[in-house]
Amino acid sequence: MTVGLVHPDPGRSEVAEMAVMQRSSRGSVLDLDRRRIQRALRERVRYRYVQPHVDRVDAGYMITSPCCSRNVDPDGGVIEIAWLQPIEEGWRVYSRDHANHAWILQEESDQLQVLLDVICVDAERVFWP
Repeated sequence: MTVGLVHPDPGRSEVAEMAVMQRSSRGSVLDLDRRRIQRALRERVRYRYVQPHVDRVDAGYMITSPCCSRNVDPDGGVIEIAWLQPIEEGWRVYSRDHANHAWILQEESDQLQVLLDVICVDAERVFWP
């Protein structure tokens, strides 16, 4: 496991703006990776009663979800859960450090499914706080 690398924050407003643009675009080509991520999230262990969103961003896929635990957002607003970044050798998954407004590299793999399993099980509550 590769833990601890902090990735520069693309800025919450920038991420939110990209997500809105992606949700509003119609008629785009099917994004198979996005659908695969959505399917995997249906099998997650934590907070199965909320509906996460998977949005295509310039640097991969952003997973956001309502904050039902109220640990990050006391009002239950939408928070960033994970960022999946395609790289030449495969994929990286980052968790959000909400206190420091930074992305923390959690793991790399040549297979997307391995990282989806990490997000969905989340035994240490890194992704679903």
